[in-house]
Amino acid sequence: MLRLLPLLTVLAMLGPVIAGLWGTVLPAFGHLPAAGLSGPTLDPFRALLHWPGVTEASRLSVVTGLGATVLSLGIVAVFMAGWSGTRTFRLFERLLSPVLSVPHAAAAFGFAFLIAPSGWIARLASPGLTGWDRPPDLLILQDPGGLALIAGLVVKEVPFLLLMSLAALGQAQPKQSLLVAQSLGYRRSTGWLKTVFPRIYRQIRLPVFVVLAYSMSVVDVALILGPTTPPTLSVQIVNWMGDPDLAMRLTGAAAALWQFALVLLALGLWWLGERLVARAGRAWIAAGGRGRGEGALRGAALVLGAVSALSVLLGLISLAVWSVAGFWSFPDILPQGWSARTWARHGPPALQTMGETFVVAGAAVALALLLVLGCLESEHRSGRRLTHRGLWLLYLPLLVPQTAFLPGLQTLLLSIGADTGRAPVIFAHLVFVLPYVFLSLGDPWRAWDRRYATVAHALGASPWRVFWQVRLPTLLRPILTATAVGLAVSVGQYLPTLLIGGGRVSTLTTEAVALASGGDRRAIGVYGLMQTLAALIPFALALLIPTLLWRNRRGLHD
Repeated sequence: MLRLLPLLTVLAMLGPVIAGLWGTVLPAFGHLPAAGLSGPTLDPFRALLHWPGVTEASRLSVVTGLGATVLSLGIVAVFMAGWSGTRTFRLFERLLSPVLSVPHAAAAFGFAFLIAPSGWIARLASPGLTGWDRPPDLLILQDPGGLALIAGLVVKEVPFLLLMSLAALGQAQPKQSLLVAQSLGYRRSTGWLKTVFPRIYRQIRLPVFVVLAYSMSVVDVALILGPTTPPTLSVQIVNWMGDPDLAMRLTGAAAALWQFALVLLALGLWWLGERLVARAGRAWIAAGGRGRGEGALRGAALVLGAVSALSVLLGLISLAVWSVAGFWSFPDILPQGWSARTWARHGPPALQTMGETFVVAGAAVALALLLVLGCLESEHRSGRRLTHRGLWLLYLPLLVPQTAFLPGLQTLLLSIGADTGRAPVIFAHLVFVLPYVFLSLGDPWRAWDRRYATVAHALGASPWRVFWQVRLPTLLRPILTATAVGLAVSVGQYLPTLLIGGGRVSTLTTEAVALASGGDRRAIGVYGLMQTLAALIPFALALLIPTLLWRNRRGLHD
């Protein structure tokens, strides 16, 4: 049975993706028996090409994806080059967990509350610096260029790439490399970028690809911050898939394949860019420049890193303030009164929805832990390590755009009558939870001191007894951390819940995004905070439980 778990894990991750892609291909070529349509035909692609917004939506998809990825990676690179190993950098490390755990939708709402014409930034600057006594008529949110969407994505992807870079930092020998570079006269940032960053990038390349694919096809953040006339291609795909006219699903399927092709095109452009940057980088290194403008570069890196972190944290504070705000006129910085009316109205249904959210997330994470622990134990007993090819398989569900296979998976489930209840939603969440749980738990599991097992075997313990009574207890903190990561991933899933659940399963994320069209900031504040708490509570428990359980066993290694 243990040998079958790796196969089951691969099937759980890739099976829905492959089935969903097939379920997208068939309608894209006109085959949809549920609507009485049979193919093959190219009419869905013709309808897509005749949609007036196809060019602009495609441009938005590529520009926002590439723009957000380049900016996020650039900010992480210059920030680590200028500040890694310092007290300031350690402060940012402490902020990583709370910032990362905030779901994308909640962070997007908070960011929108900051940058909106009537948001906190405009209030702080008015009327003294701007002369505004009423909100300006400026198209800041949902601008046609997608700048707000890019900024909102950067705010969340910088912490993610920073965490991935920190995980890779230990294998890049940063201290030794930087010491040699500085002894040759290179300044700190220049020496770090020339000697350490190329090694780190080689290890975070797949996470960068994930950021690119996600930024191009995100739906919930695009609904909150992205343009509407036309919307991004991913949002339009969801609109077509939810159209009462089943024939519109054909156009949606064709658009989903086009979205997939755009992501592949963008990944190809990124691959080409890597070669060009590598060639330019080698020339830059060979030129021997020791670095100029060190102070300005470090200052800019600090400002960019601080803006990224503070945007999330101040956005959460803004959500909290709006959730209890009474009358609040512009340009007052704080409300003129406070009221618990919004919580009294929306709190009980939000708590009920939180329960549903935890049921779905808990079931998905429990399945993921079962599969991941089985895979890692099988890997340990067989002596086979995860190869580079296996790592690609692990990242594949995150690289394929959700809009490319989830509509097809929904169509297949509808055709076999398996589209009702929580079970389909749980298994859809499992596709995205599994990779993150595996990546979170894999390194601590492999780094476990095997001498504990040697001693236990010498005392007559069987392999399974070692697993249950020695290995799991000593790795409790990493297991709980991986559980918290999986729960946070599941809580933030919007499109799998919306499409696979068919509107019958409501989570905090789907309810919060649904409120975006209504514009009720107080209700959005309640659901945004509840969504954030649903992701933060597991991380707090992951820190608290081991401390309480092992308070009398300080010598026990995690």
